[in-house]
Amino acid sequence: MSKFVPYKNESDVLHVGGLSIENRLDRITISGDIDLTADKAGLADARALQQLLTDVVDKLEKQALPDQLPPAASTTVANPFE
Repeated sequence: MSKFVPYKNESDVLHVGGLSIENRLDRITISGDIDLTADKAGLADARALQQLLTDVVDKLEKQALPDQLPPAASTTVANPFE
């Protein structure tokens, strides 16, 4: 599996425990839940999350950022079932 590079594309998904980390061009979406257990598996998950967040922070610190992203554009389409 290739390395998860934050903000690189709209298709990469990383799974850590019960978490899904979805890559987007303007955001990283993390959903699900995880138990960081006091065992080797928990340590491995904690390290994976730590590396992910380090990569995200490094990427963000290297670019000019707006104060806040504008709301996502939305479009209304006709209901095809009517």
